[in-house]
Amino acid sequence: QVQLVESGGGLVQAGGSLRLSCAASGTIVRNSAMYWYRQVPGKQRELVAFISRDGVMNYADAAKGRFTISRGNTENSVYLQMNSLKPEDTGVYYCAADLLVTDWEPLQRYWGQGTQVTVSS
Repeated sequence: QVQLVESGGGLVQAGGSLRLSCAASGTIVRNSAMYWYRQVPGKQRELVAFISRDGVMNYADAAKGRFTISRGNTENSVYLQMNSLKPEDTGVYYCAADLLVTDWEPLQRYWGQGTQVTVSS
């Protein structure tokens, strides 16, 4: 059973910083990519950043220059360093990973439970 667990959310003033962490556990054959998404009430979940197995990173325009995604100490962990936070960054942040959990199943995307980030003005 694969689980993704996020941590690091909270309340911060505009201009402040937070670092989100995510770790995947369970039987994992291969980790293809890891992602951070944000969701606000009434809107679809939107991609904030991702990092591939080879270390290629990509960011949403709103995150460029302020957020940094990086792999953790283990292959199945990822961080999101968020600096210069704005009220519009508020939302529930979800970690996701494209994982191969057996040799006979295709890659599947697994999701964490989400962590709330609130940026006050």
